[in-house]
Amino acid sequence: MYTIKLFLFIAPLVISSRTDQNNSSFDSIPPEPKSRFAMLDDVKILANGLLQLGHGLKDFVHKTKGQINDIFQKLSIFDQSFYDLSLQANEIKEEEKELRRTTSKLQVKNEEVKNMSLELNSKLESLLEEKILLQEKVRYLEEQLTNLIQNQPEIQQHPEVTSLKTFVEQQDNSIKDLLQTVEEQYKQLNQQHSQIKEIENQLRRTDIQEPTENSLPSKPRAPRTTPFLQLNETKNVEHDGIPADCTTIYNRGEHTSGIYTIRPSNSQVFNVYCDVKSGSPWTVIQHRIDGSQNFNETWENYKYGFGRLDGEFWLGLEKIYSIVKQSNYILRIELEDWKDNKHYIEYSFHLGNHETNYTLHLTEITGNVPNALPEHKYLVFSTWDHKAKEHFNCPESYSGGWWWHNVCGENNLNGKYNKPRAKSKPERRRGICWKSQNGRLYSIKSTKMLVHPTDSESF
Repeated sequence: MYTIKLFLFIAPLVISSRTDQNNSSFDSIPPEPKSRFAMLDDVKILANGLLQLGHGLKDFVHKTKGQINDIFQKLSIFDQSFYDLSLQANEIKEEEKELRRTTSKLQVKNEEVKNMSLELNSKLESLLEEKILLQEKVRYLEEQLTNLIQNQPEIQQHPEVTSLKTFVEQQDNSIKDLLQTVEEQYKQLNQQHSQIKEIENQLRRTDIQEPTENSLPSKPRAPRTTPFLQLNETKNVEHDGIPADCTTIYNRGEHTSGIYTIRPSNSQVFNVYCDVKSGSPWTVIQHRIDGSQNFNETWENYKYGFGRLDGEFWLGLEKIYSIVKQSNYILRIELEDWKDNKHYIEYSFHLGNHETNYTLHLTEITGNVPNALPEHKYLVFSTWDHKAKEHFNCPESYSGGWWWHNVCGENNLNGKYNKPRAKSKPERRRGICWKSQNGRLYSIKSTKMLVHPTDSESF
């Protein structure tokens, strides 16, 4: 800009000087050589002005070019920012589409749940109506029965019937006295057996070798001579054509392991898994193989059972009690460690009802694994939501319901399934474990608990 202003200032001066020279030529004609030199000076001055103008234009062009480059850089930055924003906008749109699809799916599921709820409500109403009709029928039958009882004439009892009743009562009292005497003798035998057991344990601690950590010792032991707990005398029979247990099914000619329907005496109909071993039928009450079933269940589920009979399951305390109260039964426990070594142990046992928290009383018979369950002790069944007296911390600290004594974590076949096995001792105690009397704690891969009557011809 400065060069342009200089050129604009010099040009009029050059033009005015030439005009003055022309005007003076009218007055007097100058010599020709002097005029020629004057014109050459003017051309030089003009050339210098043009040269300075060119340099100024060159500087201006460089400055303008730098400004244009800055503008292009800013435009490229703006384009990149705009591109990033467009990518983020596309991602937001995709997320919005996914949310819309999820919302539509949830709406469909919500409609399905509503329809199911309506169906359940309608079924519940129909069940309530049927219940009311059944209650009315029961009232009607009770009224008829009351009328029959009131209208029935009193029958005079014959003297022979009276004497027979008296004789039966006397025999009943004699039998009760005999049972009391037998029970006292049995207690004495139990005390003697406990003393023998303690001596055997001391001998075993001194003679037994330390087993490996992952496998259970499999040294066979001779069968015990301890008598069975003679507490039940009812024979297993069929009720309404439905067998009472797996032994009855086997005696009818069914010699294949599988799921069958039974009905113990004074019980409901339910399914069990019958396992035939060496020509002897056993009723499976517990099975653990792969950890597919959660065994940290409530007291209600342990009472009535859970799981699949063709997989992992717990039959249910009430069902087990309805089976074993029919006769004297043997409890068999089969174990498999993580080295695929198989072991077993058998007990004669007695199981109490729900009023005793299904108390278990055991006496070992035979087996090839060290015993872990206390003998001649009352083991009380507990879960995390149903705690027996003096066993408050066991179900909370160790998962799964089990028969506990005064020490937690010695054995628990309903604990958490550890794959392949827990490394630390606290984890093993919370899982499926078996602690022998020599103090060794073993982690178990699979378990099976079975029962069988002692008076069966096939056993």
